[in-house]
Amino acid sequence: MTKASFQPQDSEELLPHRIVLNVRSMPSYAYGHRSPIWWGTVAFAAAEGMGFAMAIGVYFYLVFINGNWPLSAPPPDLFWPSLFTVVLLVSAWPNARAKRDGEQENLSATRRNLVIMSLAGIVLLVIRIMEFNGLHVRWDQNAYGSAVWLLLGLHTLHLLTDLGDTVVLTVLMFTRHGHGKRFSDVGDNAFYWYFVVASWLPIYLILYWFPRWW
Repeated sequence: MTKASFQPQDSEELLPHRIVLNVRSMPSYAYGHRSPIWWGTVAFAAAEGMGFAMAIGVYFYLVFINGNWPLSAPPPDLFWPSLFTVVLLVSAWPNARAKRDGEQENLSATRRNLVIMSLAGIVLLVIRIMEFNGLHVRWDQNAYGSAVWLLLGLHTLHLLTDLGDTVVLTVLMFTRHGHGKRFSDVGDNAFYWYFVVASWLPIYLILYWFPRWW
């Protein structure tokens, strides 16, 4: 008997094959909490929420160590931030429609809602620019100016982030990529927009109404 006859055969020949589960027909994407991207968005919103909380903490620390507030400046104008708040709250409706139509994989309705959300984001960005002009304080003028510009700048960064994501997603939905997982991306994008809306409301009260109440 030769030495080669003692060599073990391949494991594929020794072990029988048995199909445990055929996943060929299962979807490659999901919606809401069943999607890993949704959990990533939740974690990102939680981390950014802590950033907002720390910036608000800085603001109130400065309030309570100074007897006069705001420092060396009148309170910011109310018109542009109030208009921003109204438009932002109204945008929650087409955002909810985009999420719903995306989950139903209604391509034409999803396209329409994404276009509306893209336009809403551009309008909000223009209003935000006007809002900065009504702060009556420069970012480097004093601690009050730095705190106000920090809070407003952080929220503007989130607005820009979601607007960029919405515009890219809108373009993709008008191409051959507008199917399958892209509908799940619409839901994740809508969820992040809710975070942009919810995070703005306390900032609006703190920056524009608290100095008047104080």
